[in-house]
Amino acid sequence: MPSPQIDIHHVAKLARLALTEEEAAHYQQQLTRILGHIDQLSSYTLDAEPSAHAMPIFDVIRPDQDRPGFEQNEALSNAPRRAMDQFQIPKVIE
Repeated sequence: MPSPQIDIHHVAKLARLALTEEEAAHYQQQLTRILGHIDQLSSYTLDAEPSAHAMPIFDVIRPDQDRPGFEQNEALSNAPRRAMDQFQIPKVIE
């Protein structure tokens, strides 16, 4: 599938670039080659299924199991300050 012809002066205007005719011809060739490569790459992906990842991803999780947690005194044992059996923290909002 051939690449469409690019209006390099329109692209330069959108990018607010002032190009000489020599620069425009040079960039025209480069953009045409780039779009040719993109067309070639897109021909490889025509039959590919869309996916978010290259490899399938599965959640690897362990089953939930009950286990003992901290008692209140044990959880508060390292608290620098306590207030009514809770952590006391400095006031954040004035």
